[in-house]
Amino acid sequence: MLGALLVVLGAVSFAVTSLRVDPRMPVLALASPVAAGHMLTDADLTVARIVPDSTISVVAASQRSAVVGRTVTVPVAAHTLLSMDEVGPAAWPPAGQSVIAVPVKAGRSPAGLAPGTQVTVLTLASGTSSTTPSSAGASSGVQARATVVAVRAADANGTSVVSLLLVSSDALRVAAASGDVALVLQGAGG
Repeated sequence: MLGALLVVLGAVSFAVTSLRVDPRMPVLALASPVAAGHMLTDADLTVARIVPDSTISVVAASQRSAVVGRTVTVPVAAHTLLSMDEVGPAAWPPAGQSVIAVPVKAGRSPAGLAPGTQVTVLTLASGTSSTTPSSAGASSGVQARATVVAVRAADANGTSVVSLLLVSSDALRVAAASGDVALVLQGAGG
């Protein structure tokens, strides 16, 4: 009877101990979104606990002091696990691409435009409607694909400034074009 009691007590003790062992490890994540070239501060970082996976590159929470003061090479969204591949000298924008800022008047972009959104940029000749461009306006305008990097809130006139990532040649064409800018959000097949 004493032997059976010891076996049961050992099993219960093992179960309780094994349940208390947490296989997750503390790693660094971003507390809020940061732009490329941003120097990381302690306030930018938070700790997340994950189960280790050799296919995911992460920075252990114990390396926090090695990361603070370094720059982020690409824009990183909030709550993203930090990787050492994202830390170092600024590498933004990527080679062959450029970031430009364009003023977008009220009604010339879709509501809820957010960083990461893929858009088509159209420059419209003066006096051309965004809904029915004339053939002359369509031929004098510029059209290019871009990714939204940032959107500044509209000013008192309803104009917002949108930062866009484009292929460098397209960025130069859009920046040099005259007329209003319209941003078009197209579906996956568009």
